[in-house]
Amino acid sequence: MAVSSRQLLGFLEEVGNILERRIVLVAAGGTAMTLYGLKPSTIDVDLTGPAEDVALLVKAVKRLQPGFRVDAWPNGQVFSQFLPSDYLSKSRRIKRLSKIDLRALAPVDIVVTKIGRLDERDLDDIKACVKKFKLGKGAIVRRAKRIEYAGNRKVFDNNLETVLELTVVHGSRHSS
Repeated sequence: MAVSSRQLLGFLEEVGNILERRIVLVAAGGTAMTLYGLKPSTIDVDLTGPAEDVALLVKAVKRLQPGFRVDAWPNGQVFSQFLPSDYLSKSRRIKRLSKIDLRALAPVDIVVTKIGRLDERDLDDIKACVKKFKLGKGAIVRRAKRIEYAGNRKVFDNNLETVLELTVVHGSRHSS
């Protein structure tokens, strides 16, 4: 089931209704891209945030059973990548909901968290981020060097080279 930004916000309002306190959530992957308006919907919901907040989210999701997949990782983990501790301060506020401060990963963090897997959909997402946010090679390389990757680092580095070629193809040579 595809989830639009409107459906996502509605679901998170429901989550907020059963939370015991205010939490911070940071959208990742296709979820962040949907909130940024780069995609009409996402096939699942990917979130990260402070570990205690993610634990409360996971409990709420189990109670609500939304009918779509919700993946949540603690402390800036996204799939097999671990972002630097500044991921939260670099994220962008999307909306303050009743009990959720909803944020989205910084665009460069979306790119580096898609590098590990780098399937065709990831490539399309990266191209869209690079184009819209005018991400340059320097910014991507600097951020990629700061993440921890749980898989084979050679695979990650090879995927990074592929992504760097894409940034030139899209005319973005900025080092932002």
